[in-house]
Amino acid sequence: MTTQNSDERAVEELVGFDIGRRNLMKMTGASVVALGAMSVLGTPFAMAQDLSNGADNFYTSDKAILQKVSFKSQYQMNVAGNLFVPKSLDRTAKHPAIIVGHPMGAVKEQSANLYAAKMAERGFVTMSIDLPFWGESDGQARNLVSPDVYAEAFSAGVDFLGTQPFVDRARIGAIGICGSGSFVISAAKIDPRMKAIATVSMYDMGAVNRNALRHSQTVEQRKQFIAAAAAQRYVEFTGGETEYTSGTVNQLTADTDPIQREFYDFYRTPRGEYTPEGATPLTTTHPTLTSNIKFMNFYPFNDIETISPRPLLFISGDQAHSREFSEDAYRLAAEPKELYWVKGAGHADLYDRVNLIPFDKLRSFFDQHLAAV
Repeated sequence: MTTQNSDERAVEELVGFDIGRRNLMKMTGASVVALGAMSVLGTPFAMAQDLSNGADNFYTSDKAILQKVSFKSQYQMNVAGNLFVPKSLDRTAKHPAIIVGHPMGAVKEQSANLYAAKMAERGFVTMSIDLPFWGESDGQARNLVSPDVYAEAFSAGVDFLGTQPFVDRARIGAIGICGSGSFVISAAKIDPRMKAIATVSMYDMGAVNRNALRHSQTVEQRKQFIAAAAAQRYVEFTGGETEYTSGTVNQLTADTDPIQREFYDFYRTPRGEYTPEGATPLTTTHPTLTSNIKFMNFYPFNDIETISPRPLLFISGDQAHSREFSEDAYRLAAEPKELYWVKGAGHADLYDRVNLIPFDKLRSFFDQHLAAV
């Protein structure tokens, strides 16, 4: 008789899950794959990563000092962050600051650090954060979905930055990438201390779970997904194994759709793959099934007009499969607002392709709206 070690059993279980997940994708529409650009297994890389257009997710700056920080949210959870301070900064004066949130299911080392470093090079104090339940931030169970707790992390970030002696608490802004775009909007609606808000490749995590991309999921299909998650609660409550949902395919085939290929190239190749300490690539970026349905009750664009007169900047690639969410937010928001298209860019291109990411546009936006009064 042969025996399996724990990793082999885990792989076998997740491969079995992945088959079921792919069947669910067929039922609910291929766009559900994009619920966070998530990978499931740490399999060998089946293709060379596309490093065109300056893809540089793990960029490090020689012009900024990086300091690991941690601070409490209102839920008394430690939120982990990376604080970037320009080396040339006069610490005896007060300066504008920006919080940066990572894509849904990712961690701060994926895209958020890059944005924070590049904006620090442009003179801002910046901080990338790990959302609770992800990366180095607190939260059990790991990979749990909680939109309200995610939004609170941005406000806790304002608490932290606004109490630093070299930060002007009246000049704090925020950038939300992918899913964090919807979380930062949710936070900004009830936290006027965020004076200027930019989103990049935004996903409305509520809408995409309820309706899928381009409203390709029916209400009946939504109910089937909710029912499956509800049934799984009994399994886990009685001691069964945690089940995860969503994700990028583990291997590319001739039938793999373009959206899955786009995310695979970032999350499943050395271009952007990252496994936090203490985590396993078996579940990295993979939300729990029973908590993921909480997105069904998440409506970040409701009352978005109340953020005005604080400015909103929505940045999207004109080729992005997610562009509908930036368009929806722009349509519903009140002035001042701007929808900025990056010509030729797709969704994940704006995660790390420094030749496409409009850092100077972000700089001018925050220079204008976080200027000293």
